[in-house]
Amino acid sequence: MTDLLHADAARPAGGPAFRLRVPTEEDAYAWHRVFDDPEVMEFHGGRRAELSVYQEFTARQRRHDAEHGFCLWTLLDEAGEVVGFTGAQPWPHPWGPVGEVEIGWRLARPAWGRGYATAAARETLERVRAAGVERVVAMVNARNERSVAVTRRLGMTLQDTSPVPGREHDVVHRFALDLRAV
Repeated sequence: MTDLLHADAARPAGGPAFRLRVPTEEDAYAWHRVFDDPEVMEFHGGRRAELSVYQEFTARQRRHDAEHGFCLWTLLDEAGEVVGFTGAQPWPHPWGPVGEVEIGWRLARPAWGRGYATAAARETLERVRAAGVERVVAMVNARNERSVAVTRRLGMTLQDTSPVPGREHDVVHRFALDLRAV
């Protein structure tokens, strides 16, 4: 598995240094640990997930990388510590933008507000464009102001808003970006 290095020269002024890598089996444990925080999970069902969920999730991301050349990569800070994930995957649910490629991110609470989501998402856009993807979407909980701000920094535009099946109190915005126009 190859690490994707975010080079200092390509780093936006003041942006963080980071690495992206295809998730390893061990990353399931790290994701389970760093996402075991009610604030982190507020817009992802509100509860911590069992380790088995992350084991399946990281395995699925390894398959996506092998099949598509992209996935939700493990995001590591400058010291090599896992601080979350950022990347893209085919939309995984039977509702919403079926058939689209979704860009996404989830960070450990201590990594919030440091520029990781935006910088790593920009790197993701370059990687998926290089893999031949022409358009990406981001499904963001309407109350998640931080993630909405990331989509705007990426140049994404709001397409529509809809309830989340099974969680009717949660409403998601669908943002989109045409990668041919960027």
